[in-house]
Amino acid sequence: MQEAVAAVDPPEVVDTGPLLLRRGTVDDAEPLATAIAESLEHLTPWMPWASPQTATLTAQTARLSKIGWGPVDYDYLMVAGGSRVVGGCGLHRRIGPTGLEIGYWVHVSHTRLGYATAAARALTRTALSLPGVERVEIHCDEGNAASAGVPRRIGYRLDRVEDHSIDSPAQTGRFMIWVMDTPGF
Repeated sequence: MQEAVAAVDPPEVVDTGPLLLRRGTVDDAEPLATAIAESLEHLTPWMPWASPQTATLTAQTARLSKIGWGPVDYDYLMVAGGSRVVGGCGLHRRIGPTGLEIGYWVHVSHTRLGYATAAARALTRTALSLPGVERVEIHCDEGNAASAGVPRRIGYRLDRVEDHSIDSPAQTGRFMIWVMDTPGF
């Protein structure tokens, strides 16, 4: 039986090279809400959280509190060119005490530039360097080829495909579970 290790927060800033992953601030509320709103048509088929209300709530929530930081979700903004919000990603403690799940989305105008891959690679290294973290997973719908390409490109292995409730219009109801459990990949 695996012993639970006290959770340690990841760093608030991670440099990926092409972009900076950083914890959001109240000042990021509007740019983040705008990025989500501009990308709704692109995100809605796959992301159950993507809706016009999400953009509005994101701005309101960010003004009132810290943007998604611990102890379960650690949300980062993907920032390029110094200040342009080009997406979001995060580490999530929802797969057990020794694992973290990575999630990501990219602004519709910035897809196919390698941002999701750079973010997932950097967050994988970050996660596996945290005490007690033995594996990292990326979950995506079987029909989402773009999202599935990210873990494949950085060396994750497809561990299994599981039935999943359909939460968004394009989902197939089958989620691919990609796993990385090799530190120093």
